Formats: sequence, structure tokens, C-alpha cells
Amino acid sequence: MKKLVKFAASASTTLMTTASLLIGSSSALAATKWDMPTPYADGIHHTKNVRMFAEEVKTLSKGELNIKVHSGASLFKHGEIHRAIRTGQVPIGELFMAMLGNHDEVFKLDNIPFLATDFESAKKLWDSSRPAVEKSLAKDGLKLLFAVPWPPQGIYSKKPVSAIGDLAKLKMRSYSPTLSRLSVLLKATPTTVQTPEIPQAFSTGIIDAMITSPSTGVSSQAWDYVSYYNDAQAWIPKNMVIVHNRSFKRLPKAVQAVVMKAAADAEKRGWEMAQQETQAKTEALAKNGIKVSKPDAQLQADLAKLGEIMTKEWAKAAGDRAKQILDAYNK
Repeated sequence: MKKLVKFAASASTTLMTTASLLIGSSSALAATKWDMPTPYADGIHHTKNVRMFAEEVKTLSKGELNIKVHSGASLFKHGEIHRAIRTGQVPIGELFMAMLGNHDEVFKLDNIPFLATDFESAKKLWDSSRPAVEKSLAKDGLKLLFAVPWPPQGIYSKKPVSAIGDLAKLKMRSYSPTLSRLSVLLKATPTTVQTPEIPQAFSTGIIDAMITSPSTGVSSQAWDYVSYYNDAQAWIPKNMVIVHNRSFKRLPKAVQAVVMKAAADAEKRGWEMAQQETQAKTEALAKNGIKVSKPDAQLQADLAKLGEIMTKEWAKAAGDRAKQILDAYNK
């Protein structure tokens, strides 16, 4: 009898140990891993921010969701990221919002010059347009998590730009249809040049001027090929982080809540980082010998008129959604 009791106790202990191991194994298997492509290098504030987002998700979910950030277009090229998320190749990713301008007119708003020229107005424009952006993404089975701005775009040139006529007949770098249209309105010649090609394009005379952020100016060492930077704050474009909606819904409700909290934190932090980035990189341009200036009242007014033309053109193409967004923005 004693042997039977001893055997039963031993069997019970073995079963409990086995159950514990199975539970632990089940818990480990339950952890979800997401690969997240971003086209930007590790030194960019956007990449730093998404890494902090991923770390917060991991911490708050207690390891139930691990997001691995693949920076520098190491997993997908920039132009491939939207499709990769939409088709479920990856569940989450980051991209430049205006990249989708040909997919839906609503995304072109992010790139219209001289509409929102400081962070306060850019935030108001984003709040006004966010519902339309979310609705457009939802049609493709995608969900917006957060959006973070770049520094304002300024004018780089070999000669000083003090009047709008100074840009006429110059060969202007272009990387989007919107920027090409602006070049035409400036009576300049739009020339497609990607970021890595900027130094060579200037040194070989392919371009004479460009409109881009102080971040790009510093990363491409603009002081080696231009002497002037007019801080025109032409527009403040954004990156956005989006997720495949079905992948998001497969997460436990508690983990979904964690992702949304971390996303809200990342958006708030990212806007603050962008402002810090603007100041630091503009100072870096000046420190390296570039003459930094602000547009005078006349130049500002002339540039604003071009912004009005391009805003009207966009509003006509975007239809009723444009009216709703602009009405909300202009309140």
C-alpha cells in the first residue's frame, strides 16, 4: 500500500512538472515577432524614435510582442515598403508619407509647399488630415500607428537667394511630382536626383539648387558644394508607421492596447525630436561655413502665392475630402 501511495505521489509530481514545462513552452511559443523595415539610417531621429517605440512595446507587453527594426532599407527598399505591408510580407513598417501621393491624392497634402511652414501649423494640418489618411489606409487593410515630421525644408544654393527671381533658370533638384511642379512655378528646371547622388550632382553641374531639410544638408555635407541656405520653411513633411490590420487584430487585446499606447508616445516624442533636430542641424550647417538666412517679407509673400496655387490645384484633384481638411485647418 505504501508503495502504491509513493508511486502515485511520484506520478503526480511528474505530471505537475510536465504541465509546468508545457505551460512555459506554450508561453514562449505565444510570443509574437514582427519585422519592421524603415528606409532610414540609424542616426536619423525617425529611426531612433521607432527603436524606442519597439522597446516600449516589448517592455509593456512583457515580451509578448517583439518588433525587430531593420534600418537603412536593409529589408525592403523605400518604394517597396508600402506594398510589403499591404500584401502581408511584413506586418509593420515606416515610410515617407508623400511616397503614396500617386496612390491617393490625400497623401500629396503632406508635400504642398508654403501651406504649413512651422511646427504648430504643421501639427494642426496633421490633426485636420489624419482622419482622411486613416480612412485611405483602411481601404488597403492598413492601420496608421503614428506620424512624425522632418525638419522644415529650406533652399540650398551656390548663390544667395534674396528674391524669387534668383531661382529662375536654375536646375532644381526634384524627387517628387509636387517638387517638380514647384520648380516649374519658380521658372526653374526640375531635375530628378536621389539623396545619395546630391554631392556629385552639384559638383558636375547637374543641379544648381535644392529644397530639402537641414538633416539632409548635414548628412550630405552640403558645405562641400553650396554656400547658402535660406531657411524658407517651405513645408514640413512626415514619415508614418503603418501596420497590417489583420496582423494587428491577431494580437491579444491587451497587446493591441500596448501598441497603441507606445504609438501615441512615439508620435508625441517624435514631434519633439524633430524640433530639436531642426535646431541642431541648422546650427551644424552654419558651423561648417554655410551662410544661413531667413527670407525677407517680400520673398515670403511671393513664395506663399505659389503655395496658394499648388493648394488650389491639390484641392481640385482631391475633391470633397480636400474641402473638409482645409476647412478644419483654417478654423
